[in-house]
Amino acid sequence: MAVGFKPIAINKTNKIMKERLPLSPAGKLIAAGLATAVAGVIIQIVSGHPYPKVPPVFFILLIPAGLIVFVHRRWTPILTIIAGVFLINGLFGSGAYVRLFNLTNAGDSIGLWIQTIGVFGATVAGIVAIIQNYSVKNT
Repeated sequence: MAVGFKPIAINKTNKIMKERLPLSPAGKLIAAGLATAVAGVIIQIVSGHPYPKVPPVFFILLIPAGLIVFVHRRWTPILTIIAGVFLINGLFGSGAYVRLFNLTNAGDSIGLWIQTIGVFGATVAGIVAIIQNYSVKNT
């Protein structure tokens, strides 16, 4: 056994994972950021950007938001971080970031800015929420 290592009992770990928490300020910021991102996608669709009939981005944004708002578990912000990294990587990896600066369709550009800011804000709030949820509290 390594020096300074203290094993955690399985029951305590399961209790931590299953513990229902109140919606924290970081959780509220996550939900607001994801809702803002959804609004940005809607603006892009209304502005004429070609999206599928049922855009997958809605599921990528709304599933973590629903879990944050309705489930209240320590692990739920992890899904927001995963979704945020996925969408930010997709923005730059696909080359869609050029639409941020292409003002030929201003509504599309503005919608993408709103989506990007919402996703980035939700991702940062998710990181803060995970740190808060798993930090050791001295009682």
